[in-house]
Amino acid sequence: MSDALPIDLVDVDVDDALAEAHHGLTRAGFIVAGGAAIAGLGALAPTTGAAVPASDREVLNYALVLEYLQAAFYTESERSKALKGRTAEAAKVVGAVERAHVKAFRGLLGKKAVGRPHFDFQGVTEKEGSFLKTAVAFEDLAVAAYKGQARRIRSKSVLTSALGIHTVEARHAAWMRYLNGDQPAVSAFDLPQSRKEIDKIVASTKFISRRPRSTSRSKPRYTG
Repeated sequence: MSDALPIDLVDVDVDDALAEAHHGLTRAGFIVAGGAAIAGLGALAPTTGAAVPASDREVLNYALVLEYLQAAFYTESERSKALKGRTAEAAKVVGAVERAHVKAFRGLLGKKAVGRPHFDFQGVTEKEGSFLKTAVAFEDLAVAAYKGQARRIRSKSVLTSALGIHTVEARHAAWMRYLNGDQPAVSAFDLPQSRKEIDKIVASTKFISRRPRSTSRSKPRYTG
């Protein structure tokens, strides 16, 4: 299997920068930071999602799809057992946080939460090189997406918690960049990306599939 990524995925981070992240965060630090953001999100509204403005639900569901994508990617990477050492540990920690993000969003949105798509990661979880390149792209994508949607959020409580998750995603990006041998931050500013831009990039990966695909036990190319 080649380490080459699907078209456009390696170009996700057009600015090649993270304004606030660092690569020295410990596992405990990730859990504490992620837990604080998730706790804040879960305390916003009843599980029915009725207290969240309709326009904010749209933004939250958009973010939820990206969290589904990340959570499934890290879950499959763990199941493949192809990663070793620090990379395997990072995938385990970040995957747990991304799955917690999904749970928090679904709890907040209740019956208004969009369903989980099917995914086919086409083998990128089965080699460390392709995993890290994809992880860097996914995390940079999430940071740009959250930043792009922040101005659309009406509820101050939702915005506060979304920004809390945004900084956690930035730390994830810095960690994956460090493991991949990239500089965590090379510019003073990050620019947001629009939903249209993000959707185009996600579609170009072909990671979201219409239906489950068969897989062998030895190569878990599909999750969910």
